[in-house]
Amino acid sequence: MKALIVRHAQGGYPVLIGSRLESRLAAWLERQQYGRRVVLISHPEILAQHGQGLLDYLEGSGFEVAVIKIPAGEEYKSLAEAGRLYHELVENLVERQTAVLAMGGGVIGDLAGFVAATFKRGLPLVHLPTTLLAQVDSSLGGKTAVNVGTIKNQVGVFYPPRAVFSDIEYLKTLPASEIENGLAEIIKSAVIRDPRLFVLLEHRMEGIKAMEGRVVEEAVFLTAAVKAWIVSRDEYETGIRQVLNLGHTVGHAIEAVTDFRISHGQAVAIGTVAAGKIAHRLQLFSGRELERMRSLIAYAGLPQVLPEVDLADVLEAMKHDKKITRGRLRFVLPVRIGQVVLRDVEPALVAEVLAEPW
Repeated sequence: MKALIVRHAQGGYPVLIGSRLESRLAAWLERQQYGRRVVLISHPEILAQHGQGLLDYLEGSGFEVAVIKIPAGEEYKSLAEAGRLYHELVENLVERQTAVLAMGGGVIGDLAGFVAATFKRGLPLVHLPTTLLAQVDSSLGGKTAVNVGTIKNQVGVFYPPRAVFSDIEYLKTLPASEIENGLAEIIKSAVIRDPRLFVLLEHRMEGIKAMEGRVVEEAVFLTAAVKAWIVSRDEYETGIRQVLNLGHTVGHAIEAVTDFRISHGQAVAIGTVAAGKIAHRLQLFSGRELERMRSLIAYAGLPQVLPEVDLADVLEAMKHDKKITRGRLRFVLPVRIGQVVLRDVEPALVAEVLAEPW
């Protein structure tokens, strides 16, 4: 097992990464003295795969667990679904010290986190991420949000969890497409700050895809460490934390115009290649490094080219990006593997790069 701490203004929270973490979760809850009632928020498929073992362990340890189910799908990360969850919490007589366990991927984590942050002005939140993407990215950093239509994460708050338990056993039931989703964020993190992680991916990609325990644990830990280092220095995304958006400016636009038919990881992979090409056009990123990055993305099984969408729609969607300033888009651009910079980029250059043959 590996562990790290994510620092924030009120202190910090532990992130545990390993196998069979139920006993550690129960022991941790016992020490926090939140009471014997907890709320588990998840969706039916995850509960069927992993929930019963967790429920049995918690109930065997003397906890009373109220289970609230959310349907699977990005469309449920909405204010309407948040409102339904508030009613469920009221019906379950949830108190201010009742811990909320968010068991699932990014949608569950964002929605349950948003609800925990706002119900009774804040309930203790614990993330139990079940996807590779959630373990290396969305469960860390304290962002919670819901979508407004197809525009992602427009309503939300910063609300750090009390702890994150990343059990890599959960990853072994994921389809290959979900592993690839997470790999996009791992590659992104390596490009941002960790050349050692990038080399690990170049040499051990097949082991990660095959869910070999030690290499998966190491990859999750190194990626989580990148995010922990960054968010501990910029909790509210006013400075350095913006580098975590590598690939997301174009990526979020692709998700929006395809109505989320393109997965988040696929969209981020395409967006990362686009950022690399823009950086190369600006003479910030060498052709050799760009090719190395593109080769790793291809090795992970991720796309590099825009799907069949109207380019004008993608450019229009980028106008809703939270990082747009004075008509310019703020891009995270690689300068070498392990280092990126923030640059304002003219929309015309973005359009040129996206329009050229890939």
